[in-house]
Amino acid sequence: MTDTLTSEVLRNALAVAAEEASIVVVRSAHSTFIVEGSDASAAILDREGRLIAHSVATTLMNSMALSVALPYVVEDFPLESMRPGDVFMTNDAYGGGIHTNDLLVFRPVFVDGRVEYFTATLIHVSDLGGISAGGMATLATEIYLEGLQLPPVRIATAAGTDDQITRILALNSRTPDKVLGDVRALIAGTTVAAGRVEKLLGEYGPKAFRQGVVDYLDHTEQRTRSALTQFHGGTYRSEYAIDDDGIHPDASYTVRVAVTIGDGRAVLDFEGTDAQVAAAVNSSLSQSLAAAVFAVRCFLDPTIPMNDGCLRVLDVRLPEGSLLNAQSPYPCGGRFIPCYAAMEAIWQALSDAFPERAIAASGILQPFTIAAHDAPYWIHLAYDFGGVGARSGKDGPDATGVHFGLGRNSVPQVEPVESRCPFVVESMEYVPDSGGAGRWRGGLGTRTVFRLHADAHVTTRGDRLLNPPRGRDGGTAGAIGGFYRLTGDGSRQRLPSKMNNELFRAGEAFVVETSGGGGIGQPAVRDIDLVLSDLADGRVTPEAATEVYGVVLTPSGEVDHDATHAIRSARQP
Repeated sequence: MTDTLTSEVLRNALAVAAEEASIVVVRSAHSTFIVEGSDASAAILDREGRLIAHSVATTLMNSMALSVALPYVVEDFPLESMRPGDVFMTNDAYGGGIHTNDLLVFRPVFVDGRVEYFTATLIHVSDLGGISAGGMATLATEIYLEGLQLPPVRIATAAGTDDQITRILALNSRTPDKVLGDVRALIAGTTVAAGRVEKLLGEYGPKAFRQGVVDYLDHTEQRTRSALTQFHGGTYRSEYAIDDDGIHPDASYTVRVAVTIGDGRAVLDFEGTDAQVAAAVNSSLSQSLAAAVFAVRCFLDPTIPMNDGCLRVLDVRLPEGSLLNAQSPYPCGGRFIPCYAAMEAIWQALSDAFPERAIAASGILQPFTIAAHDAPYWIHLAYDFGGVGARSGKDGPDATGVHFGLGRNSVPQVEPVESRCPFVVESMEYVPDSGGAGRWRGGLGTRTVFRLHADAHVTTRGDRLLNPPRGRDGGTAGAIGGFYRLTGDGSRQRLPSKMNNELFRAGEAFVVETSGGGGIGQPAVRDIDLVLSDLADGRVTPEAATEVYGVVLTPSGEVDHDATHAIRSARQP
């Protein structure tokens, strides 16, 4: 479109269409995690699966899955066979999906009787079977233990949903009513978005609409190329390790990457990454792609749109059969663990190349489930975040994590969860001194205590709980978190970071602690006023102020400048 204003209106209209779809899913869903956490994604794609627009709530983890999975759907259901009202669904991790509990739904949009676009929605449903409720098969050794797998299926036509498919879903779920409600919500979201796209096609005309989409994607490609040309060319290598897999004692795995920047494009080659393993620490292709794209975009102008235009200038190479591109039957439910390692490796490589944009390692997403010991079933699927690593020139944010798939805004609120599940959240707080020390301090981790009023099974899937998030350039590592049991007599027991269906008795408490982010630079050169501010806010204890940062306080709480200067001078290189 030659009219810039018209083009901008169309771009925003497409984003609003996707946004409305995600809102419809949240408002219509039955699962607590969706309703209270607003965790729903929606996107608009063209017939080739190219991402055009997505909702504000849609993360790269989900939009990449929708984009990668659509060609697999079309392979099984050719475009020419599709009819108005058809809706398709899949959760095949090896066919663009994420893992068994994430359902991807697609509705074709027709132009003059021909499929040209798709609207799509995605959520993590409450339960689709497997060895642990809520899709948390932490100790799975093959994908069959993670739950029901669905190749692309036609879940609905103009006449309504397919009863045979819905009966299969219900029969494989511990919470069938919630799952079927979630499926209807997903279909409703695609329907609303399709109606909005059809209205835009009528308003602009198919030719102008398509040209507007092409211009939008081209514009994004140009902006991304321009941003990459500002980087120093070259190849930068890094790696990051995974703590363990929860099954094989003393086993650890490493993700390796070489990032090459030049000529307005970037190649991210993960050759040398460890091979896939019979444990839930592998990732499917779409998720690893999303992690790599997200990591690079963190170093770019954040106003650059996320669509297919951005992907055109990134060449992400994920070796088949590696941790980042697992093949059947290797499990993929723990995909975020290798993906986080991939992101961290990219960030550290780019931080080596561009110290002025450096970031230390971060505490990561710590998911868990608390589920009924027996029928009637209830499930609380949740997670919490670690502290973000310090950045060059700025402290890391507390307890927000850096994640391509979720954000802190999707952590369910306490009161609605307590009304649905037999436990109370006794406390939720920052952990003082958990942020890595440095000239720039890492973000703090958190501690949350769940007091159980009924027997329950607890499942955890954590990492960076053995090896702390690293600091950079003299900064210290963040403090490690962990999962704990508080027994009736008050004793505290550390639990494995990866465990399935650990029985907790009523009256016991389950504790989730997340790791802090690493620091950057020598702690002894941190601005004294920043240390005092951290003291006042409770982020740093008086003991750490002296022992770690070299800030000596008088009995009245004032800074002893002579003693402080002496200690800091001795510590500085």
